[in-house]
Amino acid sequence: MMIRAVPIGIGHYLPTRVVANAEFEKTLDTTDEWIRDRSGIERRHFAADGETTSQMAIAAARAALDMAGLTANDIDAIIVATSTPDLTFPSCATMVQAGLGMERGFAFDVQAVCAGFVFALANANALIIAGQARRVMVIGAETFSRIMDWTDRGTCVLFGDGAGALLLEAQDGTGQSDDRGILSTDLNSDGRYRDLLYVDGGVSSSQTTGVLRMEGREVFRHAVEKLAETAHRALDRAGVGADAVDWIVPHQANLRIITRTAQKMGVGMDRVVVTVQDHGNTSAASIPLALSVGVGRGQIKRGDLLVCEAIGGGLAWGAVVIRW
Repeated sequence: MMIRAVPIGIGHYLPTRVVANAEFEKTLDTTDEWIRDRSGIERRHFAADGETTSQMAIAAARAALDMAGLTANDIDAIIVATSTPDLTFPSCATMVQAGLGMERGFAFDVQAVCAGFVFALANANALIIAGQARRVMVIGAETFSRIMDWTDRGTCVLFGDGAGALLLEAQDGTGQSDDRGILSTDLNSDGRYRDLLYVDGGVSSSQTTGVLRMEGREVFRHAVEKLAETAHRALDRAGVGADAVDWIVPHQANLRIITRTAQKMGVGMDRVVVTVQDHGNTSAASIPLALSVGVGRGQIKRGDLLVCEAIGGGLAWGAVVIRW
């Protein structure tokens, strides 16, 4: 027997403002066709004035709690993956804790940019296995529209805002690969590549928020190679092969990256949950958003074997194998 971190609730939130590619044609040398061809993105959501990362995270968490039939005080911990918190401190997670009315347990943030949700899942899994928490709410939430350079057509058209939340619960498993819950994790980073994707501001360096900078071609090259590798390592640790995977639920950065990674893994696109066309790249929110949409569509069903993989600034990348 062993403890598994099993999903019992999923939810998401998207801001009401939808921004189609055509809107960028008014201010940039770009077209809807150019954006679609290079990224697969057709539209994205932008937070309203005054709408914050924690507010979106709270809404997503409430949806996950509703699915599970639980209240905030039934959970022990909240982990929020974000690179765009409301404030430098306190953590976004403590704001979510207060917003949900949770008066016990603990809450903290994880910062691994677009790989943040995978890193947060690995932390939640470890807390549950160690007996530190029985139920953990894992949230990815971002307002990347606040860190865009609106004159850079190579970056500002790619990103969007939103939040997704997954509630995990400790349950008994057999230790075999047919258990429900998180079966394996694989985390990686290499700080030598920090200049490929970063924000050019910060508290101790410039005392500014800064804007996102990216070497798109180099990030693409690293992403395809590293995502396939981390997914295979996680599958090996779980004791299953790629042929057993029901769904890849990848970080939704770019349709070409998603397609190439699936090819390298030997998995057809009919087994990949794709939402990038509707949401753009929502960084740490993209995997939980895709999970929630996949469940809502009826794609992801109880007992399905999923691989979630992501890469982001750092570079940081990783994968999680989970049986739904």
